[in-house]
Amino acid sequence: MRTIGTVTRLQIQRGSLKRGEKPTRVYDPAPLLSVPALTVSPDGALGASPHEADTWIVDVHHRAHPQTKNEDGVHGISIGFTSHYMAMQEHFGKRLAVGCAGENIIASVDRRFTYDELAGGVAILSAEGTERVRLKVLQVAHPCRPFTGWALGKQVEPEELKKHLQFLDNGTRGFYCVGEGTGTVSLGDSIAIL
Repeated sequence: MRTIGTVTRLQIQRGSLKRGEKPTRVYDPAPLLSVPALTVSPDGALGASPHEADTWIVDVHHRAHPQTKNEDGVHGISIGFTSHYMAMQEHFGKRLAVGCAGENIIASVDRRFTYDELAGGVAILSAEGTERVRLKVLQVAHPCRPFTGWALGKQVEPEELKKHLQFLDNGTRGFYCVGEGTGTVSLGDSIAIL
């Protein structure tokens, strides 16, 4: 196990970040909610309400959400890294604030990571080094046309879309995971590669 960074943002998606019908769907990060803690399980994530004690909000990728986006069980949790956001900001501009792509757990790290580096999974550790929960990293979060158009601030034409999708792929847009067990992740926790 090798520590690679610190959890600096936790968030849930209260609803879908894509609106409308194909092929004119648009991306809207408004349903994102920053939370102080996240309970992770094989079914997905619950976010601690930032306003009401002892209240948990169900992420749209949790299997218990009424409009779940995780019917197949492979999109329950997502992780991202600040170094990936720095690369996206260099490519698209400052519009891409950390967290805007919708990952549940974002860690501050000093370099980019690939799927191959994370394929063995990651562990979230408390400040004392106690393991809180493990995540099995299943796949990269492949980019989509609505997010790419939002990042560019316009509707993307097919000839322009390809180069931006290639840039955003291979984990730049984050990674889909499933919880191996149940645990609560807090800001300041460490993330380690298994």
